[in-house]
Amino acid sequence: MKRIAVYPGTFDPISQGHVDVVLRGLRLVDRIVIGVAENTAKAPMFDLATRLEMVRRVFADQPRVEAVAFTGLLVELAQDCGACAILRGLRAASDFEYEFQMATMNRRLSPELETVFVMAREDYTFVSSRFIREIARMGGDVSSLVPPAVLPFLPNQG
Repeated sequence: MKRIAVYPGTFDPISQGHVDVVLRGLRLVDRIVIGVAENTAKAPMFDLATRLEMVRRVFADQPRVEAVAFTGLLVELAQDCGACAILRGLRAASDFEYEFQMATMNRRLSPELETVFVMAREDYTFVSSRFIREIARMGGDVSSLVPPAVLPFLPNQG
């Protein structure tokens, strides 16, 4: 039986920190399904189809990683995928309170699902998609913050 984890996020855009969490998560499970959330409440820079395409390009050479778009409850996506775990990355202590609340609510909705936290590597603790978007919009170089496959999607990175 394969152990599957779902790694949810908006991925607006996907960063090197996200990639690090996925690659380290693959040490723990057989397969990771990256759930690209619609999440219009965050007013994403990229539409859902574009964010999904970025994620798929980044992991094109990883047969154990799949990317799917989703709306609705994360636990429903996890159940549909046959996942036993939700994978989440933590950058700083400030992330923990929100993530803890989400993990607790997800456990209430689906007691068989475990949430697994992976600490960000030190060199990615400051990286956020919001910072990447802002720096790219202002013409700053974000090439060290995102995978090469993402650069063509970002403004002022040509």
